[in-house]
Amino acid sequence: MKHYIALFIAAFLLYGCKDEKKNTDENEAIENEAVKPLIFETRYYKQTSDTDCKENCPMVTIEVPEAAGRQPAADSINKRVFEVVRSIVYFGEKPYQANSYDEIMNSFMKSYKELKRDYPKETLGWEGRIKGEVSYKTDSIINIKLNNYMYTGGAHGYEGNRSLLFDPATGHSLTHRDLFNDVKGFTDYAEKQFRKKFKINEMQPINGTGFLFEDETFALPQAMFFTKEGLLLYYNTYEISSYAEGPKELLLPYKDIKQYLKRM
Repeated sequence: MKHYIALFIAAFLLYGCKDEKKNTDENEAIENEAVKPLIFETRYYKQTSDTDCKENCPMVTIEVPEAAGRQPAADSINKRVFEVVRSIVYFGEKPYQANSYDEIMNSFMKSYKELKRDYPKETLGWEGRIKGEVSYKTDSIINIKLNNYMYTGGAHGYEGNRSLLFDPATGHSLTHRDLFNDVKGFTDYAEKQFRKKFKINEMQPINGTGFLFEDETFALPQAMFFTKEGLLLYYNTYEISSYAEGPKELLLPYKDIKQYLKRM
């Protein structure tokens, strides 16, 4: 009987050691992933129409930085970049139900063919163009810039810039609250500098010289870029002004706004 008890205890201890080693290995694997550097490689995708098209042929080009290395941060960044591209390259009422860049391009070409079939005499010449790059990278922030151009008919196409901001440790997108310790204070400061640059008197409404801020209230732009010189507030065409006016920019040097920034 004592012999069986000894065997049972030995087996129990052996199992415990294996389980402890497994947990240790898993923890080490997680720690190793956490310290891996994030690296980026450019991925390029292109698609043109079939041989039925002789001129003004549709074309899609997508050039994006793809993250690798640290997980799950890399996957999180890649997923967000894809979602934004999908929200840009489409025709119709809503983005395509695509799961890859190839599927986005295939759907875009399908939309073109359907419209061309219904209006064979129309000169369409569709184009979708995405050019992305990691424009700024530190230990606390990654900024990916997506320049985009879309034309699906009409007098002119639309070109703009998107700014995607990420936490390098997690890959999560950063909000205004992640960037600024006092969002309202920073917004007030940015408005003063905006008025100064575009010569809008403090007593005038913010739209007094022709701007188109919603509800006559100054607002931070959808795109903000971290640069070597400072934080660039970038208002795309149509965001606060007409097409003829084009985009508007305001560069705020870091030395002037460091009291508002949580990271840079």
